[in-house]
Amino acid sequence: MSDLYTQMITVFLGFFAIMNPIANTAAFAGLVGDKSKAEQIKIAAKALIVTFFVILAFSLLGKAIFHLFGITISALRITGGILVFLVGYHMLNGHTSKMHSSEGNDESDIAISPLAVPLLAGPGTIATAMNFSSSGGTSGIIITVSVFAILCLITFICFIFSSNIIALIGKSGISIVTRLMGLILAVIGTQMVITGVTAVVRSMG
Repeated sequence: MSDLYTQMITVFLGFFAIMNPIANTAAFAGLVGDKSKAEQIKIAAKALIVTFFVILAFSLLGKAIFHLFGITISALRITGGILVFLVGYHMLNGHTSKMHSSEGNDESDIAISPLAVPLLAGPGTIATAMNFSSSGGTSGIIITVSVFAILCLITFICFIFSSNIIALIGKSGISIVTRLMGLILAVIGTQMVITGVTAVVRSMG
């Protein structure tokens, strides 16, 4: 049971760090600050529903994608680890990673782009979901999807109260949270690479 709780906490921290609800709340406020409360709720709900189903699809189809393209779990862990590390590195230095950037998106439906993709369900989030779900069998998929659903709910609440949160912690608070999340992400990314490389070395021995 303790292993289950440990896995759930690890998955939660991984997703929480890469999705960074606090920093994304600021991005959400900047995108929809001029809209009514009802419109903000509608946009937030749509963005997070789309995000959830994108991650659900990659969590469920992860192994099928591996077989289709001849990808190994080790390759995903190494590549995903590098992606996650790069996102964390940018955040640690106080910059927004290009993987999370909303610039250059002129889509009329901001709930889908840039909010859902790439802000919430970016390459790093997808790689993290596939790594967690593929490494634990059926239980791994259930834990990954369940924990991500909880995080989507937390993010939704943050989005709804975005103006209150920003007023409470201020820009400096958001900067501190972003840097802390960046450090956690960089460590998680490094661990994913180490695990992947170790598995490759063992298979060659």
